[in-house]
Amino acid sequence: MEALGALGNLLGCCAVAGLCGFVFAAYKCGLLYQLFHKAETKSPRNGGESVAEVLRAHGVKYVFTLVGGHISPILVACEKVGIRIVDTRHEATAVFAADAVARLSGTVGVAAVTAGPGLTNTVTAMKNAQMAESPLLLIGGAAGTLLQGRGALQDIDQMSLFKPLCKFCASIRTIREIVPTVRKALAIAQSGTPGPVFIEFPIDTLYPFHLVSQEFAVKNPPKGLVGKIVNWYLNNHLMNLFAGAWETRDVSPLPVDIPQATDDQVQKCIELVSRAKKPVILMGSQSTLPPTPVDDIRKALEDLGIPCFLGGMSRGMLGKDNPIHIRQNRREALKEADLVLLAGAVCDFRLSYGRVLSRRSKIIAVNRDKTQLLKNSDIFWKPTLAIQGDIGSFIVRLSKGLKGHRCPVEWPQSLKAQDATKEKANRSKADEKTEHHLNPLKVLHCVDELMAEDSIIVADGGDFVGSAAYIMKPRGPLRWLDPGAFGTLGVGGGFALGAKLCRPESEVWIVYGDGSLGYSVAEFDTFTRFKTPVIALVGNDACWSQIAREQVPMLGSNVACGLAFTDYHVVADGFGGKGFLIGRQDEDRMSDIIKQAQKEAREGKATLINVLIGKTNFREGSISV
Repeated sequence: MEALGALGNLLGCCAVAGLCGFVFAAYKCGLLYQLFHKAETKSPRNGGESVAEVLRAHGVKYVFTLVGGHISPILVACEKVGIRIVDTRHEATAVFAADAVARLSGTVGVAAVTAGPGLTNTVTAMKNAQMAESPLLLIGGAAGTLLQGRGALQDIDQMSLFKPLCKFCASIRTIREIVPTVRKALAIAQSGTPGPVFIEFPIDTLYPFHLVSQEFAVKNPPKGLVGKIVNWYLNNHLMNLFAGAWETRDVSPLPVDIPQATDDQVQKCIELVSRAKKPVILMGSQSTLPPTPVDDIRKALEDLGIPCFLGGMSRGMLGKDNPIHIRQNRREALKEADLVLLAGAVCDFRLSYGRVLSRRSKIIAVNRDKTQLLKNSDIFWKPTLAIQGDIGSFIVRLSKGLKGHRCPVEWPQSLKAQDATKEKANRSKADEKTEHHLNPLKVLHCVDELMAEDSIIVADGGDFVGSAAYIMKPRGPLRWLDPGAFGTLGVGGGFALGAKLCRPESEVWIVYGDGSLGYSVAEFDTFTRFKTPVIALVGNDACWSQIAREQVPMLGSNVACGLAFTDYHVVADGFGGKGFLIGRQDEDRMSDIIKQAQKEAREGKATLINVLIGKTNFREGSISV
């Protein structure tokens, strides 16, 4: 009897397991869902329309792309709902343009590219967005849901590529997943530490039923039971793809989670700052992130009266000539400071991994990202107080808590005086004659003096752009764009495109090295087609100078560093822009030529100023590794 009872239990367990297995299989095949949600086989709608509805509800104005058949329904649907489709000449440019829109608009930038090589072409730009902490959605095409891994055109494992680069990755498996997945991705991109997200759309989730069903039709199907099973499986997969696809769903934005400093942490900072005699603030790019308006942050900084060094996207935060904005001699100021506030600034190579900070200083670090907040704190520096929170709102709360208190004026005045001395020395270097061509410092000073007050500066290069960072002064907040910590070359065309679309009334300048120009000069075609008249200033010294400066004295060879004094201005003409050449013979007319380029831009022509420059020792000792 015991044996029979055991056998009965075993059979019962097997029956339960079998039933559970059947239910699970039914769930995975969508059979349970299809009991209550049917596929509308006569509907002409497609999955691209669902993508467009969500993007429009989130205030997306532009989708940057290089077209491909995998993603055509998304592009067509977006255009129909009023989202402008901007197609570029390289997929990386599309992502860089979306990155710039994200930084300048405070929304998520969106790029859409086709499967396979279209997506692999974006990898560098996506890594740059990750390190620059830009909220960005990359939409990618993909092979059909049943053809992935079977050798379809442009089919690769795209998810493995992007998971290390993105905060969130998803592959759409049915059309009903599109709306909730896109909403979730857009929220994640903006939450916490902002960053890129990626969604791949298999081609059969984007086209209408009548077209997809044709691809599922089996020619010469197997006969007998196998044929019936194959036909059933394909038909069920097709119906599950479209089941419930067009039911009404909420497309509105999900809440965004932004970390904030606690009241206790802010109070501790108020006490530390109030006792400091020589405080310094190092601002990083995070300070420009929503939700705090940059003008509110600027006012808070001015009320504090603490000397500020501005880096990354925070350049221009205090305008052109603010008395608390210090541009030079940062290392010396940090040696003297008794308190340093790292407001989004990170102790990586830009701060010598923390070695520039004095061990005598009280150090307050504020950052949304815990890893960046404490980077290298186990080796070269130690925070007195580390706060994981939003920079902008923290600065405003700190300023309110210190109302009536200001930094002793002698401290910023002394730093500003040293600033003036250093800038005077830099200016004198601009008057030196170079052995050949024009002094690049003189060129940059001239442009800085002629630049419109509403200008946006895009930095894309090495040596020439490194000099520009010392000389050219952004006129206000969100008027400087550089790649960020990744140091990526090639951002210029995309950044300028995004900037000009966001701020059509502004003069947008790309400061290029002649090396970096090669990455995106073809985008002059895009500037022409989309009527985005930017101005490109090219420092042409026929060399990768930032590398040559170290390679030649250290290794005794200029191999791979030499370029040519190419007629880049003619290339711009060929793409429908207007090119100008400035050489030593044009030195007396340099201002007039630059003004003419500005006039052409105001009249709708993208312009390129090809300036032949010589060598100086201005950046001697700067590093490229």
